Amino acid sequence: MKIVIVGNGKVGFTLAEQLVKENHDVTIVDINEEALRRASDALDVMGIQGNGVSSATLRDADAAHADLLVAATNSDEVNMVCCLTAKNMGTGYTIARIRNPEYTIGLDDLKKTMGIDMAINPENATAVEIARLLRFPSAANIETFCRGRVELMGFRLQPNDFVVGKPLRDLSAQVKKMSLLFCAVEREEEVVIPDGSFVPRAEDKLYMIGRPSSMDQFCKLLGRYTFKVKDVFIAGGGKISLYLAAILEKLKIHAKIVEISPERCRSISERLSHSVVLCGDATDQELLESERLSASDAFVALTDRDEDNLIISLYAKQLGVRTVITKSNRQNYAGIARAVGLDSVISPKFITASLILQTVRGMHNSQGSVMNALYRIADGAAEAMEFTVTKATRNLGVPLKDLRLKKGVLLAVIVHGNEIVIPEGSSSLAVDDSVIIIAGTNLIRDLDDIYEVEDSAFGSQGGKK
Repeated sequence: MKIVIVGNGKVGFTLAEQLVKENHDVTIVDINEEALRRASDALDVMGIQGNGVSSATLRDADAAHADLLVAATNSDEVNMVCCLTAKNMGTGYTIARIRNPEYTIGLDDLKKTMGIDMAINPENATAVEIARLLRFPSAANIETFCRGRVELMGFRLQPNDFVVGKPLRDLSAQVKKMSLLFCAVEREEEVVIPDGSFVPRAEDKLYMIGRPSSMDQFCKLLGRYTFKVKDVFIAGGGKISLYLAAILEKLKIHAKIVEISPERCRSISERLSHSVVLCGDATDQELLESERLSASDAFVALTDRDEDNLIISLYAKQLGVRTVITKSNRQNYAGIARAVGLDSVISPKFITASLILQTVRGMHNSQGSVMNALYRIADGAAEAMEFTVTKATRNLGVPLKDLRLKKGVLLAVIVHGNEIVIPEGSSSLAVDDSVIIIAGTNLIRDLDDIYEVEDSAFGSQGGKK
């Protein structure tokens, strides 16, 4: 696909990096010559210097023949006008990053007027992700599929956990009866799709998928009872904090926000009814102690500086706060954070890039299975995807035992009507099923991509040839 990205900031560069890996023709437009040079040196992309609102600049980027244009500059207004200009020139599909909460009211009308096919709010998407983690504090990561009917959870194994040191196939009958599957393991720098012979170790990060009720049961069996978060301490009063506090208020969870800017504090206070807003430096140890950070059920570091987020998160961890969530956009910092015990590290740029990638893959293979969700797990080393089976999907009705999946690909869950199935050899796919796939290094754009090409059943059930 031919894709134009306007804005080479954190989101634009991260998205371009992934799209180039998937062999798309990518052009980056940016006013900053140095930013373009960095992108051109690091990635196989074309760089166009200029204002993305300008018709001349977009003509130079060949937007008229682009399948997709992503407007991801720091200005919502520029992004919207850029989409409108590109759409009028003939761009097939447009995505705009829109961050201002004031634009969320009447967004549907705005999209129609400005020629925007999809609007993404990174801060709101990040806040939703954090709220999900706060709902399930035993997890380091949690993703939802099939409108919440299936969850994927990642957590760090401790030396005394009963799953450590024994093959997964030897787990108790009580665990095997649960509607869940161990679908991926992150061990140091390696990600493994485990089979029954896999032996978990302490400090492995284990990912499991299944019914939310089964997740609860397993955590209780593991001795990690899911306590309910009632008080959340938030460092930083940016857009993510505002969206998160609004969500927490609806969930009847008390939030306390520390923000250094008096003007920002006033703005947040005017928008929130039940949250406490304090004006101060969130890295000030005396302030954190006086406001009883240690008594909070959860701490979320959302300042503008990744370094500050890491430091105060470690301090909160040292004080014994049970759930600590850290925002970090720098990949190397995220790795360091996890190495020192901060497992719940979130990145707005990766969340945004994943949402756009899901759309790109769906456009790339619009005649095949429909991709409903895409999550990058284990620091992006693996992906979890939800597809809807269509009449065009291959191998309908063929038992899985008669098929050969690519190495490193796991068919984790089949949702058939109201039934959630952890697949066995006799399981098969039917039209309108929802299927969740876990894949390591393999690029999966369509459900048909999971099979080995030499598979004898491949293509035998009709569909695409």
